[in-house]
Amino acid sequence: MKRFLLPLGIFIALLLFLGVGLRLNPREVPSPFIGKPAPSFKLSQLGDAEQTISPSDMAGQVWLLNVWASWCVSCREEHPILLEFSRQAVVPIVGLNYKDARADGNGWLRQFGNPYKVSAFDADGRVGINYGVYGVPETFVIDKQGVIRMKYIGPVTLEVINTKLLPLIKELNRA
Repeated sequence: MKRFLLPLGIFIALLLFLGVGLRLNPREVPSPFIGKPAPSFKLSQLGDAEQTISPSDMAGQVWLLNVWASWCVSCREEHPILLEFSRQAVVPIVGLNYKDARADGNGWLRQFGNPYKVSAFDADGRVGINYGVYGVPETFVIDKQGVIRMKYIGPVTLEVINTKLLPLIKELNRA
């Protein structure tokens, strides 16, 4: 009888881990970057290869970094929501055009509209890797001191804006 207790105990432990895992939200993957300075970069702008953009250009303000690509199906889903959110001028949105062709990214913005204050062109994806990007779209909230305060994986929705982004942005702007 005792020889069945160990396998039974292991089976019960596995069931507990599975049960806990099934209740987790896959869009809220813990990021080691939360509470740490946003990785620095200096990239050419998507729309003007002669101009650059860097997180230091956003110092002193709360801002969003939205990682996107013209080939991304989910980015098409979130794009109208980002357009509407940018019209509210609550916070500047900086795009990070990830592993894309410059012509394709610019064509996308001409076709669907441009919610970004500026988009950085990350052709080889190195900056995305430095931010721990798993895939696109991903959105980061960065505070006035350049510290990442939130990472959201997947397409931003109105619910996400109203329940997660706006409350955090308002709190960070008060600080």
